[in-house]
Amino acid sequence: MSKKLIFFCFFLVFGFLALFFGLYFKEDIKIFVKEHLYVETYNLEYSEYVKEASIEFDVPESMIYAIIKTESNFQHDVVSHAGAVGLMQLLPETYSWVAMKLGENPDMNNISDPKTNIRYGTYYLAFLSERLENDETVYAAYNAGFSRVTGWLSDSRYSDDGKILSKIPYKETKAYVDKVKKARGKYEEIIKKVPASSQIS
Repeated sequence: MSKKLIFFCFFLVFGFLALFFGLYFKEDIKIFVKEHLYVETYNLEYSEYVKEASIEFDVPESMIYAIIKTESNFQHDVVSHAGAVGLMQLLPETYSWVAMKLGENPDMNNISDPKTNIRYGTYYLAFLSERLENDETVYAAYNAGFSRVTGWLSDSRYSDDGKILSKIPYKETKAYVDKVKKARGKYEEIIKKVPASSQIS
């Protein structure tokens, strides 16, 4: 038997065993990775700005943190392929609209500034919360747009009562809503445990 054939047989058997054990112990491997190798972080960066915006616009801190976590993972200078900017991923047109509503100058040089971005993003969350029935619908509108979501609410395929979405037609938006809900739950737990004095960053 040639050396090449021996090596081929060895790797074939090794590959089969690796596949077998990988499939057989798949759940155990997932649990091990989740518990020991992967740690999802839910930090409280920019807490001073979050607290200020929360008080000014009456939006829960946990909601603001959850949106920041999902939108940018706390990267203040990130820009999406759609042109959304900053911690709360504001589109330039949304940024300008919020500035107009607040009677402020829409200086695009400040769109990625953490304090301004959080403040304007929180204002927009407050705007959506005042007009939509529940938080899940607010999250959907933050992702897909207010006009699109109001269209879904008026469509019996997606809403039974015209107030709450029974189905989200966009997979991306459905996944987004689920991520925000998960993150908000985590932040509600964290905020309860962390003394207010230690949240300032």
